[in-house]
Amino acid sequence: MGYAVLEVDGKSLKVLDMGVLHLKSFETHQEKLKEIFLQLQEIIETYLPQEMSVESPFFGKNVQSMLKLGRAQGVAMAAAMTMGVNITEFSPKKIKKAITGNGNASKEQVSHMLKKMLKVTIESKYLDSTDALAAAVCKHQEMTNPIVGLSQGKSWKAFISNNPGRVKS
Repeated sequence: MGYAVLEVDGKSLKVLDMGVLHLKSFETHQEKLKEIFLQLQEIIETYLPQEMSVESPFFGKNVQSMLKLGRAQGVAMAAAMTMGVNITEFSPKKIKKAITGNGNASKEQVSHMLKKMLKVTIESKYLDSTDALAAAVCKHQEMTNPIVGLSQGKSWKAFISNNPGRVKS
């Protein structure tokens, strides 16, 4: 399972950490879920994020894989919620479109665009963490660009209501 931590300074983004939680040494699914919970809480304690973005589960070809992924995401979300972190879910297509402009982009295309946008080196062994990094960048774009929120069917009235500090008279 990949993770990434971004520092936001206005519209500027800096990657503080990214990586992959390695869970193969744990035998049971329950042990893996517990480890996800504990490691994410440790990351949250280290960086004290205000927001967490996750990719919503999607159905591929294997129902069992989707169930396991959904459980892992639920545990990750529970770890964040218990630490007071706000959570936003994005569909894989929305994340890919936010990063590349194409909702059907490949992992490699997303990784390439993230490298250019954030001026970071992403090793191929961390491709799972690029999903997390892309979700975080997607959230940042949504927060800093009112047009992105409008494209989701929200109105200007809703934007003004949700962002009173950004309205200038």
